[in-house]
Amino acid sequence: MIALEELLTGQGLDERNVAALALYGRLVLEANRHFNVTGARSPEEIARHITDSLSVVPYLREPYVDVGSGAGFPAIPVGIVTGMPVTLIEATQKKARLLESLLERLELQGVVIAERAEAAGHRPDLREHFATGTCRAVASAPAVAELLLPLIGIGGAAVLQRGSVDDRERSALEDASLMLGGSVEREDEIGGDRRIVLLRKQRATPGRFPRRTGAQKRPLCE
Repeated sequence: MIALEELLTGQGLDERNVAALALYGRLVLEANRHFNVTGARSPEEIARHITDSLSVVPYLREPYVDVGSGAGFPAIPVGIVTGMPVTLIEATQKKARLLESLLERLELQGVVIAERAEAAGHRPDLREHFATGTCRAVASAPAVAELLLPLIGIGGAAVLQRGSVDDRERSALEDASLMLGGSVEREDEIGGDRRIVLLRKQRATPGRFPRRTGAQKRPLCE
């Protein structure tokens, strides 16, 4: 089995970051033995998730939020490499506790919000508070936009990590973004079928969003 350090070497990272990222990967793999944290089951798969997570770094600025953090991708690798404080929103209690332990073990600045993003988006201390946000959840782009844009302040950006985006989903995302106070600023291909879609927040999100139910089951404009 190839060590995580070896798999992560050559990514333009200094040795300290490689060591911390490898430790993070091993902690996630260990947690995965006890409950389902991520679909990644091998060092090779974890290394790919870490590398993919780091693709968002050039788009981020503080304060930064990650929605549906799960095992911590991309926020934990972002925090390791940038030193940026991270706010992680994760509704599953076991995963939230894991994220808290990861922040402590890796000595990262951050806080875990153990509640659904649909509720967090209405909290006065979180709503339109962040300069940038990510959400790596497996959901449609309009659903991700509805969870993220209410948390982003005017002038900030929601950074969506996506695979292929067909014309129908792209059109739905454009329409949903407008409803949520934003717009699709650009779409950058980052290798293979992976891309970053950047949504710029231009005005306040209407108070009815995110919907308490339906954001993911009935995505806007789809």
